[in-house]
Amino acid sequence: MMSDNARLQRQIEFILEIDRLKQVLRQTFTTARSRQENSAEHSWHIALMAIILSEYAGNPQIDVFRVVKMLLIHDLVEIDAGDTYCYDDHAREDQHDRELQAAERIFNMLPMDQARQLQSLWEEFETGQTPNSRFANALAICECS
Repeated sequence: MMSDNARLQRQIEFILEIDRLKQVLRQTFTTARSRQENSAEHSWHIALMAIILSEYAGNPQIDVFRVVKMLLIHDLVEIDAGDTYCYDDHAREDQHDRELQAAERIFNMLPMDQARQLQSLWEEFETGQTPNSRFANALAICECS
């Protein structure tokens, strides 16, 4: 069993690590077209989109909090794997492998229970098989263009 101090230390290290998402530039620009958007800005924007647009999800069973969690963590893998532009077919060939390796490293910085929870949410988003993940992915597609 992990001590409270060790648990907190791992959580703080994870929080410091995910701050690096602010350094990952995307191919898309801010709406002002003045600069490229970073992945942290993208995550914030798409999470708010889920809250605001949830009434259009077409399913009253959508768990908006779960969708927001998915959207906030789905791009954390870009810290290691980089942003793969949705229209870059060549970069998409090994995207899954790069992102899976990144997910394992980044999420496993956390205590095991939290690592499993984030990994599970990330995998749910990636597979897009649940109503929640389908809604999250629909928002992500909107943000791609």
